[in-house]
This record gives sequence, C-alpha cells and structure tokens, in this order.
Amino acid sequence: MSRVVLGVSGASGAALALACAEKLARLGAEIDLVVSAMAERTLAEEVGPQALAGLCAMAARVHPQRDLGAAIASGSCPVAGMIVAPCSMRSLAAIAHGFDDSLLTRAAGVQLKERRPLVLLAREAPLTLAHLRNMQAAAEMGAVILPPVPAFYLRPASLTEAVAQIAARAVDLLHLAPPQAGAWNPEAKGNHP
Repeated sequence: MSRVVLGVSGASGAALALACAEKLARLGAEIDLVVSAMAERTLAEEVGPQALAGLCAMAARVHPQRDLGAAIASGSCPVAGMIVAPCSMRSLAAIAHGFDDSLLTRAAGVQLKERRPLVLLAREAPLTLAHLRNMQAAAEMGAVILPPVPAFYLRPASLTEAVAQIAARAVDLLHLAPPQAGAWNPEAKGNHP
C-alpha cells in the first residue's frame, strides 16, 4: 500500500482536494492529510460545512498544519509523493523558495529534496510575473505544475466530471497504478470538436 501526502491550501477549488482524496482512497493509498486554516474555510464555503469531516474520514492520518515535528516533515518517512490540491500562490511561493514554515510547505520541500513526485494544482488566474517565476522555480526543482484546467476534449457533462478528471490526472502523475484519467482518443465517437 502506498503512502501519499495530500496538502490542501486555501485557494479556490476545494472540491479538487476531495476528488484527489477519493481517487487515492480507491487505489488503496494511505493518505497523510494536511489542511491549512484558510483551506478549512474554503472547503466550508465552496463544498459545505461537512466537507472537512468527509476529507478527514478518507485520511489514514490528519496532521495539524503547525506540527513541523510530524513524520512527513522528514525525508526518512517513506511516502510515494505528494499532491497539493488546490495549491495557493502563497503555498507555491513558499515551496518554490524553500520557506518550510508550515507542515504543508515542509512536506512539499521534503518531496523535492528526496526527488519524489510533487504535484501542485496551482490555482489562480490571471497570473502575475511573480506567479510564473515561482512556478518556474518549483518546476526546475522537480515539481509538476498542474493547473486545474478541464479536459474540454472529453466533453465533461458537469463540473463534477471535470474535477474528477483533473484529480485523476494528478493521482496518475504519482505513478501508483495504471492511468485512471480519461485519455484523448481521436477515433472515439463524440471526441471531435
């Protein structure tokens, strides 16, 4: 069974965290969950008052954001990788510049230093030059920047479908199992614009 860190920062797109947790749980992954204070608020506002409880129920371990002594703050903790969904620009900046001032950013830094997969669902639009430079810096260190852009070519019937596809792509980037995300197939009926 793979152990995966799921970080949830305060950017809009809280449903992405739940969808990633669901995909990871379906694969049998053990989830180490870290949720920022702003993420708690965003989950409640965007998904509902029970969203945090539902997210925590899917985790094997829930770590307080301020617990820099948690196991996942060390490279000796064997995890398969980490997803930050959604990833705020503040969290991105901290990760890109090594500001390990919270468990979320410290755990992300650990993935980079240990050369493990780190997938950042960077959520902001439009982007400033600072955002772009931080994305470049994180990518140069090995992070995968995955803006949560819908796969329009799959013609999702709902926002829920689009979010599920984005989450599947994020989980696929950890290489825990064969790909789960829908793929472009130009021969399939209905895939043509």
